[in-house]
Amino acid sequence: MGFLTRNQIIEMGFLHVGENTYLSDRASYYNCANIVIGDNVRIDDFCVISAGAGGIEIGNYIHIAVFCLLTGAGKITLDDFSGLSSRVSIYSSSDDYSGNSMTNPMVPKEYTNVYNAGISIGQHVIIGSGSILLPGVTLEQGVAIGALSLVSKNCKEFGIYSGVPSKRIKERKKHLLELEQQFFDKMNSAQPPNN
Repeated sequence: MGFLTRNQIIEMGFLHVGENTYLSDRASYYNCANIVIGDNVRIDDFCVISAGAGGIEIGNYIHIAVFCLLTGAGKITLDDFSGLSSRVSIYSSSDDYSGNSMTNPMVPKEYTNVYNAGISIGQHVIIGSGSILLPGVTLEQGVAIGALSLVSKNCKEFGIYSGVPSKRIKERKKHLLELEQQFFDKMNSAQPPNN
């Protein structure tokens, strides 16, 4: 896997890209001026990161695995320590499937009825392979989504959700919050004090 150089990233015109980022040169990035990427982020091959008017904001310590899709006019937010397994699709826009309007972006807007709504993925959320998120959903802190799930409703914190449509099947342990604190404590103790 090859990664973009810092100069290539700058030339692409991202709104912001932090330090220690690994952005695949085989992924596709659209509307980079609406994309914010934090520190310690890796985006793997064949992902499509396509920001609409609302933009895409990717926090710190995040991994987006191969073949993921983030697209739509609504804002998509991934908070710190979240992760997407391979082939996760996140849509902040959706056509009207009812038959009351026409569909697809090649049809003039006056004939379509696209629904746009932001998607928020909280800290420590992990989304399993092949899962789909539909517009308007919020996954609160610590949520885990099982593979091949369809998420069309909000998910409450520290729940494990799975299925089509996804349902809360059990609780997720919170030990990872203690590990996060240990991680930051170790990082802070390794930094030289300010004079």
